[in-house]
Formats: sequence, structure tokens, C-alpha cells
Amino acid sequence: MTDADPVRLYRTVRLIRRFEERAVELVHAGQIVGGIHPYLGQEGIAAGVCAALGADDVLAGTHRGHGHVLARGADPARMLAELCGRVTGLNAGRGGSMHAADLSIGVLGANAIVGASGAIITGAVWAHRRRGRDTVGVSFFGDGAVNEGMLLEAFNLAALWRVPVLFVCENNGYATTMPVAGAVAGSIAGRAAAFDLPAVQVDGQDPETVRVAAAAAVDRMRAGGGPELIEARTYRFDAHHTFEHAVRLDYRPPDEVTRGRARDPVRIQGERLSDTDRAAVDAEVEATVDAAVRFALASPEPDRADALTYLYASGLTARTGGG
Repeated sequence: MTDADPVRLYRTVRLIRRFEERAVELVHAGQIVGGIHPYLGQEGIAAGVCAALGADDVLAGTHRGHGHVLARGADPARMLAELCGRVTGLNAGRGGSMHAADLSIGVLGANAIVGASGAIITGAVWAHRRRGRDTVGVSFFGDGAVNEGMLLEAFNLAALWRVPVLFVCENNGYATTMPVAGAVAGSIAGRAAAFDLPAVQVDGQDPETVRVAAAAAVDRMRAGGGPELIEARTYRFDAHHTFEHAVRLDYRPPDEVTRGRARDPVRIQGERLSDTDRAAVDAEVEATVDAAVRFALASPEPDRADALTYLYASGLTARTGGG
């Protein structure tokens, strides 16, 4: 079921890159309120993993989740409208950057709770399997999540119940500003070994390498195997959060950033294409993202009278009046 087409894989990494770059511009322009966690530099992981999934599979992402949602096939225009808080967004502007979801394609949501994706996906896939479906799930999380009890509990339950969840650690070397060496005793793969989860480390900057590893794991799990873990080594090209563009936190040496940026997943995958194919994809993506920006900015903002809509199961609505 995996999609091995190098052109489509390049299109995904290029789409995520240009989407994120334009989203950062909209943050600076005040159109995206509160900022975002850019996925720049990590595009190869989302693209490679999602290329290995079938139509009925499910995933949950992280606070840095735009790439996961886009790689799974969400409409970029509605995704950008969501970031801008517009009613045409994937979640009517209610989820924003860190909680975007698209249940129609199996995206159960980005998530601001560190490590929560593991519990969400383990439960969801277990429920699908109880109904006789061959659903596989993916839990994306960062290196900062591997010390969270909730994620380790998900490892344990998935292993005990043989739930086919692919746990994908996007190890970009930092939990916010804390280097992984100062936060993680032992190793990330070693945590998987404690629960008898097969684990591999891969080059997260190479989309095809990620796709091959994910496809092999998904095939094994769909055939009846239990959960597995992929630790994808990557590097975050931009800030942890766009607030850093203003406060200029100094925690990554400039030479480290230069080395990290040298291995660009967009370039790595693009070099597998002919110049003609690459130029065609670049033009298509640029037109798609331009259209997404126009759609988002032209979309209406929510009515304040609807502030409590979707908040209460009883359907309680806000009262009018007040100062």
C-alpha cells in the first residue's frame, strides 16, 4: 500500500516547506495570532511515514503538527484557514495550529500535550481492531516526550495488547531549548527495548529512507505484528516557536545550525528528480500555497456570538449583552 513515487514524495516535502514558510510570514503579519511551532527541516519524516500508510490508517501528531496533517492529505487551504482562526478552517477555526484535525482522512489531531499522541492512537487502533479492521496507527512525538509517563504507558499497553502502532520519535536534538543529552538518560531506542518493541534509528532528513523503514514496519504490523518504534534523527531549521524570532534565544551554536541546515530533506529528495519534474512540482506547489493564502485571508472570522458552540454537549450558547 506504500506510495514509492519519488515525485509525489518530493511534492509532499516541498508543500510542507512552502506552507510553513508562508505561515511564518502570516505570523509576522499578525494574521496568525499567537504564533506557531514551525516544522521546517523535519518535512522528510512526515512525508516518508505518511507515504507508507493506507487509506484507513490513523495518526496523531504533536504541537509541531502541520507537517503530519499535510502529509496525510489535508487541504492546505483549509489547514491555513485553521491557523488563521477562520470559519473555513479544518476545525472551523477552533483548533488552530496545535489542535488541527481531519477525521475524514484519519488525522485524529495535532496535540499540545507532550506525549499524548501515543495514548490516543493506541486506544483508537485497539478500538478499530476490536471491530475487525486491519487499521494501523502512527504516533508522532518528539525527543522531549520520551520521559513522559503517558507515552511509556502507551508503549506498555500497545505491547501487551499487540496493538499495531508505529511510534515515531522525531528526535531533533532539543526539547524546546534543552539538548537531548541533558534530558534523556540512556537512549530512546532503549526505552522501546524495555517493552520488547522492535526499534530502528533512521536518517530523518532523507524522505525515502524514512519511507522504506516505515513501509517495512507497517507491513509487519498489518500482517499481525505488534507495535514498533522508529527514531528519526532530524534537525529543526527554525525556532522552537516563532516567539523566538522576537526574543532571540541563544541556545544553539551557529556552526551547529549551519551543519544541520546542510542536510535539507527538500534538496535530498529533489535531487532524485529530473530538473523538469522538480520545476513542475515547485510551480504546482507555489500555486497551491498562493491559493491557500488567498483563501485563508478571504475567509470570515468566527462570530463572537458563537464562542461557546461545540464547547458543551448540551448545546449551551453564549448570552448577549454585557459591557
